[in-house]
Amino acid sequence: MFLLRNVTTQDIDGLLALAEMLNTLNLPYHRPSLEQQIQHSIDSFTETITDPRKREYLFVAEDLSSGKIVGTSMVIAQHGTKESPHLYFEVIEDQRYSSTLDKHFHHLILRLGRNFDGPTEIGGLILHPQYRAGAYKLGKQLSFVRFLFIGMHKKWFRKKLLAELLPPLLEDGTSLLWEHLGRHFTGLDYRQADYISRTNKEFIISLFPSGDMYASLLPSHVQAVIGAVGDSTQGVKKMLESVGFEYSQRIDPFDGGPHFEIDTHQLKLFAHTKKLEARISIEDVDCMLLPPSHLVGVFDHQHTIPMRACACRPQLLEHQVLLSSKVASVLQLSPKQRVFVMPLEIPQEIQLDPLAV
Repeated sequence: MFLLRNVTTQDIDGLLALAEMLNTLNLPYHRPSLEQQIQHSIDSFTETITDPRKREYLFVAEDLSSGKIVGTSMVIAQHGTKESPHLYFEVIEDQRYSSTLDKHFHHLILRLGRNFDGPTEIGGLILHPQYRAGAYKLGKQLSFVRFLFIGMHKKWFRKKLLAELLPPLLEDGTSLLWEHLGRHFTGLDYRQADYISRTNKEFIISLFPSGDMYASLLPSHVQAVIGAVGDSTQGVKKMLESVGFEYSQRIDPFDGGPHFEIDTHQLKLFAHTKKLEARISIEDVDCMLLPPSHLVGVFDHQHTIPMRACACRPQLLEHQVLLSSKVASVLQLSPKQRVFVMPLEIPQEIQLDPLAV
């Protein structure tokens, strides 16, 4: 069984072990950076950071059988501010025709755009390789816990949600688009540029061309990665589309990965998420059967770990949810405490109603 919760200072060694194994940009193997990220998240969950737009929330998946941290996911309340704008390439189709030659061409144009009042970004999904398959659907749990949290606190988040997906990359993690475009304008390799841009995007705005760039001038195999999704990210793309996200015709200026967006109130999961009174069963119930059907979560300021959620197969009643004593213990529930219940699968036909509260 897995507990999905907010990160704490005690998780630093577990995150370092995960970072050392995976070596990703989202989870750097660098203790000071991780400690800073953890503290920012703690200050966000506790509302020490009073401006909701400046908050960043880091969730972890804890394997309760071993106590190990096996995955992470994030919510950045606002991606794109006056100090650090949200940058992207607009992908524009340009058609040209010559009657003299009777020739018709389709060109792809990249235009650097910026947003100073950006959307809420969901990202940072990292999962230990040993946990990427199995009936417990841990990857989906880590994805959906972000939506569950946003649904609990809609006023804290922006009107749009953004997800940036990874494109096909070379075996060493190199971006073809960056090698044929960004490197020529900055003199930096992909990882250097991405690392610097996390705290300072000035060099992109200053060094990248301000006008249209014709992607048609790039080699065909480089053009092919623009807006494409890598094999390892196809499952994420399918999941996002299932809850209503769509490709926005924008891409990451570093690697060409597509941006998927949705109006926050249109997220399909919210139509089926309910706030119910928890009823704890004194008898065995089928909560622990696999695969799980719902996420059950609670946010309680009285606890050291205020955000807690786990996946199970609860019995939904009219105004209550019947949970096993084990689930109640993991979530530290008291009788009749109200919890949020979100499905892990979406019925095909739904009516978009506000989140039930």
